[in-house]
Amino acid sequence: MTCGAAREERWDHAVDRAGGGTSVVGWRGRPCSWWRWWRGAAGRGPADSLEDALLPLITPHEGRVAVAVEHLATGEWYGLRADEPMPTASLVKLPVMVAAYRAVREGRVTLADRVALTAADRVPGSRVVELLSDGADLPLVDWIRMMIATSDNTATNLVVERIGRPATTALMHDLGLGEIRLNSLVYRRDTSLDPDRSRLYGLGSGTAAEFVRLLAMLHGGELESRGIIPAGSSPALVGHLLACDDTRMVPRELPTGWRCAHKTGAVSGSRTDAGLLLGPGGPVAYCILTTDNKDRRVEGSAAEDLAAACGREIAGYFAARHAEDRPTGPQPLAQGATGVVVEELQRTLNARLPAGARLGVDGDFGPATAAGVRAFQKEAGLPETGIVDTATWQALGTLLTADPAVPAPEMVNAERLPLAGADGVAGPPRTTAPSWVIVDAASGRRVAGREADTARSPASITKVMTALVVLRMAATDPGLLDEVITVSTRAGQETGSSATLRPGDRLSVREMLYGLMLPSGNDASVALGEHCGAKLAAAGPAPADAVDPLDVFIARMNATAAEVGLTRTGYRNTHGKTAPGHETTAAEIATLVRVAMAMPLFREIVATRQRGATIASTDGYRRHVVWNNTNRLLPIAGYSGVKTGTTAAAGCCLAAWGEHEGRELVVVVLGATSTDARYVDARNLFAHGWALPAAVAP
Repeated sequence: MTCGAAREERWDHAVDRAGGGTSVVGWRGRPCSWWRWWRGAAGRGPADSLEDALLPLITPHEGRVAVAVEHLATGEWYGLRADEPMPTASLVKLPVMVAAYRAVREGRVTLADRVALTAADRVPGSRVVELLSDGADLPLVDWIRMMIATSDNTATNLVVERIGRPATTALMHDLGLGEIRLNSLVYRRDTSLDPDRSRLYGLGSGTAAEFVRLLAMLHGGELESRGIIPAGSSPALVGHLLACDDTRMVPRELPTGWRCAHKTGAVSGSRTDAGLLLGPGGPVAYCILTTDNKDRRVEGSAAEDLAAACGREIAGYFAARHAEDRPTGPQPLAQGATGVVVEELQRTLNARLPAGARLGVDGDFGPATAAGVRAFQKEAGLPETGIVDTATWQALGTLLTADPAVPAPEMVNAERLPLAGADGVAGPPRTTAPSWVIVDAASGRRVAGREADTARSPASITKVMTALVVLRMAATDPGLLDEVITVSTRAGQETGSSATLRPGDRLSVREMLYGLMLPSGNDASVALGEHCGAKLAAAGPAPADAVDPLDVFIARMNATAAEVGLTRTGYRNTHGKTAPGHETTAAEIATLVRVAMAMPLFREIVATRQRGATIASTDGYRRHVVWNNTNRLLPIAGYSGVKTGTTAAAGCCLAAWGEHEGRELVVVVLGATSTDARYVDARNLFAHGWALPAAVAP
């Protein structure tokens, strides 16, 4: 793929299938034939282009939509009606902010200038300023902050009047962004600079492509290098955008690890959002403009849902393609960082510092946290930088990930958990599950069943096959189990049940199997699939870099299913999330379980009730985790595995292995009505199977 080529050399024009206009899409080169073959074999894979990801969301929307997206590191671009002027609503406050900083650069104003509020300044839509008294006198930078962070309309008018009403449109014209225009003050149509344009577009107007260009100029430092804004001020402008408190649109469904520096706009028939997506796979500049929307609800509108879905898909698309862009070397942690790692740093510092120097555990790396780091560095004899580098992580030791601290793995793994008494009450099957089977583990004969050959979604029981493929590879390559996986961005951001992995985590294949099977880690399933799929791809007929290793692994899952005689089974992913064609039957799950349980390490893993592990990070820190088995039958004597699964489509599912009086059975229930119900169903079915004489079992 030609991701690195210049954008101008890659644009393709295609008829806009959403109706009218021109769509500018991705790169010229489409995926090679081997890529398509592996995607077809696995039946899944990321979208081939942003058009594939976004058009299915945009096409059914009842309203006009314009979109522009640019990956700022590679220049990959997608546009739909990107050059069509549309109303911006309050999104126009973003260029107003840039114009205000231009006025600072030109010396016409300073950020410290005092701007007083009068009664005549007040307009609707000013939820912050309405709390202030007339005569409130604040520095210009505070009014700018309110204009962006809370979209305060009175604050906006004060900023516009201070820098001059024509300043924003004039600056955009100078930058070559002539369609971005501020038409008037907010709620003051009488101040319009262009009455015709005000009637057509309202407060402001612009194109999606021009907003993305403006954001790219801000992020890349071009506004500073051209002398448009003061030197060193780009972080301040991005900081204003990060403070935007409107999370109804693009930020709402972003994957973990992404931040959104943006501005939104909303009037009756229009919803807009533009900004920078900062995260693994970024940075990305985007703009989404909608107008003539049929759904005009103030909150919860279809346009807001569309923007949220587009944000999710944009972030997921680039994370999947640029997971390898994550630096493999240590990354220092410093002021401005946020998130769970900062929380763990703060908690660990509190355990190492005197009581009077302890920090709040809030996940924000601010001056107080930097001071705590410096105090620790001084105590440890390290340079007092306030930045957490590899040497500081190593001096801190294992991170405290929770209160109380997670114990060391050797303590967790040595603990012997008590068992409840055996239960062998016989009785007829009474199940909420519509599909179930009882199979004699030794012979493979079906003892009883209902709709046992009906294809259904298996949910996370899928992971039995994921583990089986890995263990079969390890049988011919014993060193595989000790190979260390570095968790990719795609794996670390996988949603659903989790082994709490993060991008950059490092863990052996052996330990990753526990993270797969005990807490049912979707993230672990992707990490294993990528790692082992890469090994399969390297030995395959196609160049290893021409295929997605995860697709290669899923293809091997389907091939393994065929090898062990599963004719009604198909896999589309490694974890069991609902997908067309991802299905199997209760009877074939029982067959799969018998094959997997013949492998000693698999049997050992699924019988483990809890597992402790130490996870290292490429950033230099370590943390302890405890994985608890989701299978509630394990504390009961006689039960020794295998796997749970739950999704809305599949219901509550369980594949279980039990022994009573020397006889082992496999029971599979699919589609039980609740978590509790699947265990009641399974135990009733075990009791029924054990009550039948082995010699007369059908």
